[in-house]
Formats: sequence, C-alpha cells, structure tokens
Amino acid sequence: MTTMTGTTSYTSSRSGNENWLKRAENWLDARGKGAWIAAMVLGFIIFWPVGLALLAYMFWSKRMFSSSPRCSSRSTSRFTMNRPTGNAAFDAYKADTLRRLQEEQDSFESFLERLRAAKDKSEFDAFMDERATRKDDTSEA
Repeated sequence: MTTMTGTTSYTSSRSGNENWLKRAENWLDARGKGAWIAAMVLGFIIFWPVGLALLAYMFWSKRMFSSSPRCSSRSTSRFTMNRPTGNAAFDAYKADTLRRLQEEQDSFESFLERLRAAKDKSEFDAFMDERATRKDDTSEA
C-alpha cells in the first residue's frame, strides 16, 4: 500500500511539472519566436546551462526554422475548429454558423471587388477627361 501511495505522489508531481512546462511552452509559443529568443538570452544571463538547454530545444523542435510557425495558437485552433465535438446539436449549429460566416465573407469580398472596380473606372475616366482637355488645349494653341 505504501508503494502505491509513493507511485501516486510521484505521478502527480511529475504530471504537475510537465503541466507547468507545457504551460510555459504554450505561453512562449503564443508570443512567437521573439519570446523564445528573449527567454534563451535571459537563460544565458541567469544561468548559462538554462540558455543552452533552451537553444538546443529550439533547434530540436524546429521552432527557429519554420516559416509558418506551427507553434502559434492560430494554427492549433484551425485543427480543433474542424474536429467534431460529439454533440450533434452543437456540431450542426457550428456548421451552420461557419457556413453563414463564409457566405458573409464571400459577399463582403465581392462588395470590395466591385468597389475597387468602380474606383478604378472613375480614376480612368478622370485620366481620360484630363487627357482630352490637354489635347484640346494643345490643338487650340
């Protein structure tokens, strides 16, 4: 029985440490590469093996070389957004809301495209009017 209690306390303290490390990693990931670099420099200043360990971890996890950081919170939310929750009513509501938002985005992008086309046409018409006016001025002189 004593062994079981010792194992339980060891497991809970170990998961507590892993949880703390995971939270620190997520916190740094949310702030980007700059936060990791700052933490590494701070680690070198405080105690050089800590900075060296952070540098090795950054290279090992490829946080320094990825062009689109997989450590950002946005990229993880994209994966969880498409995952079903298991609740049919909520999944249907979520699908309907996402569909409606996609339609609104498409409509807005269409509006912006028409707005840009109208602006381009008005600028072109103004250019042609100015050119015609200039041409008339030079022909009169």
